[in-house]
Amino acid sequence: MSDVGTPRKAAVFRKTSETTVSVELDLDGQGGWQVTTGVTLFDHFLAQLARHGLFDLKISATGDDQHHLVEDVGLCLGRAFDQALEGRQGIVRMGHAVVPMDESLALVAVDISGRGYAVIDSALEAPVGGIEADMVRHFLHSLAQEAKFNLHVQILKGSNDHHRAEATFKSLARALKAATRFENRLGGTIPSTKGTIG
Repeated sequence: MSDVGTPRKAAVFRKTSETTVSVELDLDGQGGWQVTTGVTLFDHFLAQLARHGLFDLKISATGDDQHHLVEDVGLCLGRAFDQALEGRQGIVRMGHAVVPMDESLALVAVDISGRGYAVIDSALEAPVGGIEADMVRHFLHSLAQEAKFNLHVQILKGSNDHHRAEATFKSLARALKAATRFENRLGGTIPSTKGTIG
């Protein structure tokens, strides 16, 4: 079971007839990343997640089309978060962040509740940097489902879809950083009145 001082790392590999995805995650890293998916802007967004969440992240992915690729990266990264968090002992559990990027402003709230659920109010209106318009939303749903956390995303302001998407990833990073950190006063106990998360 995860506890203060125990490495919180995970490695996930998924190979199907559509994609091959490898993910390595260290929740207590320094924000380093090595990300290669073949979609340059998606790589950039994933790097933002690592850098601003202070997670060390390695992702290598190939796929037959962008939809399958983005979805499966979300699934695998979500599973890595779930595995690295293990029993959820001693974590803050909930976190939120509001992050600006020029004219855009994104709000993200997470609850590492053991239940995957996502409400995403950030649909992009046009393709951005080769990413199909709905792929950010689809990635976030896949991530929350497999990481088993509640995720709420709202774009409060913004007209540039690149800025809206990047602010979302930075805000997600900060919210996850807050939610996954240890709270010393919990003494390694489960942050729930039920005594369990799931």
